[in-house]
Amino acid sequence: MKQQGLKPSALALALVTAFPMHAALAQSAESAEARKEPAQLEAVIVTGSRRVENVKDVPMSISAIKGDALDTYNASGQDIRALSARVPSLNIESDFGRTFPRFYVRGLGNTDFDLNASQPVGLVYDDVVQESPMLKGFPVFDVEQVEMLRGPQGTLFGRNSPAGVMKFDSVKPGKRLDGYATVGFGRYSALNFEGAINVPLSEAWSLRASGMMQRASDRVHNPLPNAEQDLEGYNDKAVRVQASYKNGGFNALFNVHGRDYKGNATTFRANIIKRGTNDLVDGFDAAYYPTDGYNSQTLKSSGVSARLRWDLDGMTLHSITAYDRAEFYSRGDVDGGFGSRFAGIPDGPDYPGQKALIPFDAQTADGMPYLRQTTQEFRLQSATQDALQWIGGLYYFHEKLQVDSFNFDSFTPGDPQNGYAVQHQSAKSWAAFGNLSYAVTPDFKIRGGLRYTDDKKDFDASRTQHPFLPTIAPVTAQPKSTNWSWDLGANYSLDKNTSLFARVATGYRAPSIQGRVLFFDASVVPAGTSPISVAKSEKALSIEAGFKTDLLDKTARISGTVFSYRVNDLQLTAGSGSVNQNRLVNAKKATGQGFELDAQAIIARDWKTTLGVSYNDTKIKDPDLFVSPCGNATFQFLQPNTGCTVLNKPGPVAGTALIDGNPLPRAPKWVANWTLKYSTEIGNGDLYVLTDWAYKDKYNMFLYEAVEYKAKAALEGGLRVGYGWANGKYEVAAYSRNITNHRQVVAAIDFNNLTGIINEPRSYGVQFKATY
Repeated sequence: MKQQGLKPSALALALVTAFPMHAALAQSAESAEARKEPAQLEAVIVTGSRRVENVKDVPMSISAIKGDALDTYNASGQDIRALSARVPSLNIESDFGRTFPRFYVRGLGNTDFDLNASQPVGLVYDDVVQESPMLKGFPVFDVEQVEMLRGPQGTLFGRNSPAGVMKFDSVKPGKRLDGYATVGFGRYSALNFEGAINVPLSEAWSLRASGMMQRASDRVHNPLPNAEQDLEGYNDKAVRVQASYKNGGFNALFNVHGRDYKGNATTFRANIIKRGTNDLVDGFDAAYYPTDGYNSQTLKSSGVSARLRWDLDGMTLHSITAYDRAEFYSRGDVDGGFGSRFAGIPDGPDYPGQKALIPFDAQTADGMPYLRQTTQEFRLQSATQDALQWIGGLYYFHEKLQVDSFNFDSFTPGDPQNGYAVQHQSAKSWAAFGNLSYAVTPDFKIRGGLRYTDDKKDFDASRTQHPFLPTIAPVTAQPKSTNWSWDLGANYSLDKNTSLFARVATGYRAPSIQGRVLFFDASVVPAGTSPISVAKSEKALSIEAGFKTDLLDKTARISGTVFSYRVNDLQLTAGSGSVNQNRLVNAKKATGQGFELDAQAIIARDWKTTLGVSYNDTKIKDPDLFVSPCGNATFQFLQPNTGCTVLNKPGPVAGTALIDGNPLPRAPKWVANWTLKYSTEIGNGDLYVLTDWAYKDKYNMFLYEAVEYKAKAALEGGLRVGYGWANGKYEVAAYSRNITNHRQVVAAIDFNNLTGIINEPRSYGVQFKATY
């Protein structure tokens, strides 16, 4: 910036011209003055720094999504994946459907589908870290704000998250009797309900109860008998009850929540990718799914927490105690169709232009009958107006879980179970962390933090049943690691509207274990290879700098960040190439660099817009790392020219591919979002029209590159038209999500054949909301 001689405020002004709105803004201010209405954007208040602060005062890249935007994204019964691409550098996906979300920030994430998988992106729900993927998908309802903190976090939070943290804050109990209820009806007989009631019980006690229910009918039909006939319906319910207590300098907030989900696992569809392209096959029909397997999914989770705060002399003491549990089961026809086992070309159904090759049957299930998570955090922090502010804390985490894996015989009536394996894992971690902030001048503040983490895991896995392979006696692993991580940041206010920031931070992820032993075959791996794999800890270094500014009389706001990071010993998930088996590996290094822009503006009296853009250039750097690609190529002798088209150089072992220089999987370079809202007074109410669009660039589905397994760029939009009256107490709206009905392959299963997973179809409906 200095070399260009351009101040950040001038740069922000130049960026705003991308909206072509400066003349409209002037007119907006005049109109607002005439109507005696405010025409300024509200300040964005965040708590990601563990203090209530204006986002301009925080020396890190943060985006916030308020409750009204969440209402729009969730209107059609969407799950947490609806937030994907809604802020810069964020991607969320799942191979399980409405459960097991996987988060990626600036390209860093984890494609592992085992139920004990760890992720580099932390999720904090009401100040409690949710470690297990089974807990991270808790529905988003009655939420005040979602914050996306990019880059390594650790000196302010319980768990050390090398990629970033998503922070969800529910609406807390208040001192007024009020609440709301929303009901919606949509396509596929969808019924969506959400509501909350707030009750002040006394001067000291307040209660808030909220809940949601989302239900939809099946939208996919299987014409074959003796298998799952109808799929992709769901019934998802969740509830949260909070009680707050205040007496002098003591505050307490108690939280009880639970979820009960029943539905189907993701529909894996055989042979839907046209070989040599990433197109769907000609004549593809999303409502048609011939399969010889069964499909079901259930998830029950619950938790309790107690957040206590004591206001002491010049400081506050916080205690956060939480206990969470879950039970999960998911069964699906992973091969994506039906066929005869190793009997030449299967007699499966034809898609136009492509035979339905299914080299081998794979109908499996994974369950988590036992998950328990206990966390405890103590945090002492200053509560003065002094130039020096500080935070110190201790954190404890304990998780115990069991993972069951099942295989079923689709060629015997009733599809009996013929394979079973089990995993047990106990993870313990404790950490001490601290953070200092010092105001050198009123306009220049520096922050620094330090964290020590100690992690231990005890793991065992065994196989007691398999149709072809021998049993596996319990195999164990006990990885341990310790780590020091730190961060240093600075924030400088040029004036009351513009601030600059810079931050350098390190992050760490504990060792991970993959023990999916049900399909481990010692005859096809190097001698001495263990049935389980352990990835050693990874370490990240991130550097970022940016600006945040309000301009044009606070009718527009822009923040921008440039960043670069390096991760040593990056944990990756590699497929085995020919069986339903994953293994963990460490890449020597991975790098990422890019930028993020986040903007909001009032462009006229009745018009508001937002724009978010990010660019992430990621790269794996390990010349010796190779993986087994494209498992279906192994079975081309059954039907020639059915394998995928691998683009990487061959590895040192036959049938492998080198991945040095590849981008990280599920990491689109470009992510963008845009909204435009028009509102006007009509009669005794307000009419509004809102459209929102999210764009994700193409990305690799796996570590290797293949033509068929590179997801296309996607642009999906939504439209909402509503009318509110009685001072906003009542509102009726019509909505549509994915309004263009864009359909494409977004993920795949590569161990068998050209099996893909497609995105959600168009949805639409009406919604009524009442507040009181």
